[in-house]
Amino acid sequence: MSRTFVGWPAFPRAAAAATQDMQLRANVTRATGTIRGKRANLVTERPDWEDLRDSAAALKDEVLAHLDRYLLQAEEQVTAAGGTVHWARDAAEANRIVTELVRATGEREIVKVKSMLTEEIGLDNALEAAGISARETDLAAAIVQLGDDLPSHVVVPALHRNRGEIRDVFVREMGRHGRPAPQGLTDEPAQLAEAARLHLREKFLKAKVAVSGANFLVAETGTLVVVESEGNGRMCLTLADTLISVVGLEKVVPTWRDLEVFLQLLARNATGERMAPYTTTFTGVTPGDGPQRFHLVLVDNGRTRALADRVGRQALRCIRCGACMNICPVYERTGGHAYGSVYPGPIGAILNPLLKGPDDPQTASLPYASSLCGACNEVCPVRIRFTDVLLKLRHEVAEGDAKVKHPVEKAALGAVGAVMEHPAAWNAAVRAAGRVGPLMPRKRLPGPLSGWTGTRNVPEIPKESFRAWWKRTDGGTK
Repeated sequence: MSRTFVGWPAFPRAAAAATQDMQLRANVTRATGTIRGKRANLVTERPDWEDLRDSAAALKDEVLAHLDRYLLQAEEQVTAAGGTVHWARDAAEANRIVTELVRATGEREIVKVKSMLTEEIGLDNALEAAGISARETDLAAAIVQLGDDLPSHVVVPALHRNRGEIRDVFVREMGRHGRPAPQGLTDEPAQLAEAARLHLREKFLKAKVAVSGANFLVAETGTLVVVESEGNGRMCLTLADTLISVVGLEKVVPTWRDLEVFLQLLARNATGERMAPYTTTFTGVTPGDGPQRFHLVLVDNGRTRALADRVGRQALRCIRCGACMNICPVYERTGGHAYGSVYPGPIGAILNPLLKGPDDPQTASLPYASSLCGACNEVCPVRIRFTDVLLKLRHEVAEGDAKVKHPVEKAALGAVGAVMEHPAAWNAAVRAAGRVGPLMPRKRLPGPLSGWTGTRNVPEIPKESFRAWWKRTDGGTK
């Protein structure tokens, strides 16, 4: 079966391993630095850039405030255009719906495009269990799939791989899944792209069923929008007989005019391009042209949970540009796999806990995977305040009854809280700390506390507390 993030270690352990991989860190640093530079150059071309960000944030908030109305409008328009709308509460229901739709066609191999949500729900494994092979057609996603790897970025899933590694994957794996890599293939980008084109073209021309995601869903007309850079999306969306689009509830925009705002932001922020080479829009079915059967699967899978969070709901504004990852110092050092999700980086640090809840052992540590530098706030095209959400989620873990909290930590915090509730006990503890402070090791604490001091020194404990100093000096006047 294809690899998944199920059972992935929590961020602290995964990050500890990733930061020791020097090749990984070099690959990620080179790639994010390149994209970051291209984005910065193109953003300065737009004097209305900040106005566009304001408009995008306001439009997304309007949708989230009236999501039920816009989704029902979209369903009505898709149905009127000849499509069929399915609603999925969670990953299991979405996988069942898609599997049954593919089975009904009798096909055993399908092609996919723009399918980040299908990675989130584990669709490939569900199809594989049903005897159906799903082939990724985005170049980076195909590299990840051929290498039995996992995505590490929302825009460039194979960002953690360099050209030599990609060449080795193509030579080793392409022949097992279709047309083999050309003889004498080198790691030159043009040769790698041509090898992928030849390999994937066979898939496009044979496939009768395609599965897609979508960047946007226009409620006004029931139109879906796929933005991509390679042309594979256009082929998937037009050549197959049956098209199944798996889309998150939050992808709705109200009108065509609103779509204009997001298209001006997305490519510049994501890849440093003025506009993506391919922007495909499709509405229902047209007799004799394109897919003759269209199914839209609208997926919740925790989105209404996130919507109910007054602070966290802003994470649902995200248009998956990846700019927050490209500027994040934590992501640059750990790469995407450490986050244990198809959504890594700052957006993953807030979205995954919101979707899964504070008790999920794999995501509970993610709000701490941040330096709180705020760089992600500054580049987000829809003005998500990452730091606000991160602090709110940290508060939930620290103050709530999350089952993931370590029992020793809970006991220690409870004991400190009990002492602080009694002034006499607290003052005695402060005086004792002043006497013990000089004896405390500052470089490495013993036992279970050693992890905390592995990368930091213990602060020096003053011999005299502030209150004691104030009383002795009469507020510093003596």
